[in-house]
Amino acid sequence: MQLQSLLSALGDYSWHTQPDPSLDTQQEITAIAYDSRKVVAQGIFVAVPGTHTDGQRYLADAAARGALIAVGEKITTGEQQLPVPYIEVPNVRIALADLARTFYGNPADRICTIGITGTDGKTTTSNLISTLFETAGRHNGLMTTANFKIAGQEWENTTRQSTLEALEIQEFLHQLASSDVPYAIVEATSHGLELGRVHGCNFDVGVVTNITHEHLDFHKTLEGYRRAKARLFEMLDPQRDKGLGARPVAILNRDDISYEILKPYCRVPILDYGIDTPAAVRAVDLDLRAHSTRFRVLLPDGEGQIETRLVGRFNVSNSLAAIATAYSQGISIADIERGMAAVAGVTGRMENITEGQPFSVIVDYAHTPDSLQKVIATLRPLTQGKLMLVFGSAGERDIQKRPIMGRIAAEQSDFFVITDEDPRDEDRESILREIAAGAEAIGKQEGKDFLCIADRTQAIAAAFAQARAGDTILLAGKGHEQSIIMGREKLPWDDRRVAREQLKKQGWKA
Repeated sequence: MQLQSLLSALGDYSWHTQPDPSLDTQQEITAIAYDSRKVVAQGIFVAVPGTHTDGQRYLADAAARGALIAVGEKITTGEQQLPVPYIEVPNVRIALADLARTFYGNPADRICTIGITGTDGKTTTSNLISTLFETAGRHNGLMTTANFKIAGQEWENTTRQSTLEALEIQEFLHQLASSDVPYAIVEATSHGLELGRVHGCNFDVGVVTNITHEHLDFHKTLEGYRRAKARLFEMLDPQRDKGLGARPVAILNRDDISYEILKPYCRVPILDYGIDTPAAVRAVDLDLRAHSTRFRVLLPDGEGQIETRLVGRFNVSNSLAAIATAYSQGISIADIERGMAAVAGVTGRMENITEGQPFSVIVDYAHTPDSLQKVIATLRPLTQGKLMLVFGSAGERDIQKRPIMGRIAAEQSDFFVITDEDPRDEDRESILREIAAGAEAIGKQEGKDFLCIADRTQAIAAAFAQARAGDTILLAGKGHEQSIIMGREKLPWDDRRVAREQLKKQGWKA
């Protein structure tokens, strides 16, 4: 694409200094990069600020690799002579999204885009929507915390980002549009919404699971966090018509506080779902079992009998969100029933680890107070013996939830081990102590009721050593993740692999 076409996508911008007269705006741009190490000749470098560094520090590197121009916010270094022509924009992340969608030919205008937000359940709900659409013959692409999918080809998300940067999202949408895949299902986190990563996705459908306590390290207040979630629903345009037959709609959870929070931001029709509250899509006659769930779903013009291998009341809610989404786009009740029955589960979500041991080991991504509480509530009636936990809390993230999670573990489990999740640059022991404070506040004693073991492998081994026949051990917080972040380094890690290794060390054989 010619440089002048990309510059027109930026809207308001100014040159930091007068550009080189020899700069030819008819030149073809080969690529866009926000990581200077990925800059190629005749490319554009977008200087995005990060948590630990700023893209402006890498202008020389980008120039050395052949960047034609750089784009960023106002130069803060005080330098006038820069190694590459530099364009200043008011919001560099929005600029990145606008450049990316223009470079890839505005792919969101050629497909139906579905955004899923919420504190918990986004990945499960996204995968359920994908399965229901595939069952109805509607091929789709999927971008979630755990996995990516294009028309049945699936691979794990190893980036440790739930919502990728705008450049990767637009490239993914371009792949779908170029392959004639008509639907994109995109997990839209509060970070992704606040930082403009999903800007330009032109969502047709917005879905929310719930809104609870999370990410206050970034959003500062619960109100700020909720406001970020609302951006997805502000993006839904009742006048948008891509000519694809998509029906603009907001899928809201009538059982959750998010319903009243998000409703004022919706300009498109609302289709609500619920269990406890009368809603357009409602689950009744719930039959919650150890390895399956059944319920009757009431729809505006009929009903269906749902049977799924997903377990727990919270997964009934996730299922309703997916069912409502499918129904809103004209998918039949019969296809919905078949699709829900076909779902095997989602990686790292209530995943059972079996190596012949007489106790249950469950791996789940639960890393918020609400999700931890819900998973424990699901496992408690299925547990004959003791219910034990291994969990932690991420470094450089929401610190307010730490004592809350410690209190939940103390009140609702029989024994627990507090351990590393992703310490990052925080002191590992300090994180453990902040979690433990919540347990100690209600009288629990370290060494008797719980242990603090920073090393996650040792923590899992310690929990397994306590286990007896009929017990359940929940390994929470990591789920599908393939790394653990120590300092600024990602070290290989998989709760499922480590659990199997430790069980084998105990002598169990599948």
